[in-house]
Amino acid sequence: MKKILIILATAVLPLIAVAATTSTKEEYLHKYARIAVNEMRRTGIPASITLAQGLLESGAGESVLATEGNNHFGIKCHKNWTGKTMKHDDDTKGECFRVYPSAEASYRDHSDFLRYNDRYKFLFDYKCTDYKSWAYGLKKAGYATDPTYPDKLIKIIETYRLNRYDVGKIEVESPIVLERPRKVVAPNEPECVHFDVCRPVFEKNGVECVFAEEGETYAVIADAYDLFLKEILSFNDLTEQRELRPGDIVYIRAKKDRTVKGLDKYIVAQDGETLYDISQRFGVKLKSLCKLNSLEPDAALVHEQDILLR
Repeated sequence: MKKILIILATAVLPLIAVAATTSTKEEYLHKYARIAVNEMRRTGIPASITLAQGLLESGAGESVLATEGNNHFGIKCHKNWTGKTMKHDDDTKGECFRVYPSAEASYRDHSDFLRYNDRYKFLFDYKCTDYKSWAYGLKKAGYATDPTYPDKLIKIIETYRLNRYDVGKIEVESPIVLERPRKVVAPNEPECVHFDVCRPVFEKNGVECVFAEEGETYAVIADAYDLFLKEILSFNDLTEQRELRPGDIVYIRAKKDRTVKGLDKYIVAQDGETLYDISQRFGVKLKSLCKLNSLEPDAALVHEQDILLR
């Protein structure tokens, strides 16, 4: 009889372990679903993707990074991080990871990490309900080195029906709904404002601009829009003419002191970018960028450096 009892107990143990694991995952998803939905409303990142990544990266909230650093997405320090840090072995020994005051802060930083990095901006062309494209897109953009990363996310989403959150099937507390990030994070695709007799006029940050054509100069564009040369140079943060390349942005109205609400910063995509480049790209005055970031106009910027835009 004792032998039978031992055999039964041994057979039951794996089942209990599996049930506990499943329960832990469900508890995690239930606990953070509201935050993920709020982040979806704020930034446009599918709640299902955020939850699946959080669950996978944090081991349902039980990883060392999550328990000791509230880091649910395995985000490393990078050059722009100024908050608390902790060391943890990952791809190499003793790597630097971000530490957050709360799990909610980790979720918010994860959203901003995707939203403000150029390499992820194509993801925002996908619908919030298209979790499969987001999953494969994250792998394509280099979020994870695991070749099965998209499949793991999709399996989690479909196992726990997380895509139901992507259509808002959960109450949220008065979320702030911002514009789709791609409209402001991808300023190389500005909204067309109107056509005049010669060419289309576009807007960046609500400021009218045109794209230079082959052989054009600032003087030629100024004349076309009844502006003094000095005016158009001032609008583009210049004191004298410089060579224009086809496709260069030329503002025909004064740029603004800051970007629209919701686009707070830009993360430098590569070494060598300049504040002037960013100023033209986002329609913000160069002197305002210098003041916001306590930098000189010719400051050397480095990959993943934060540049405040408002």
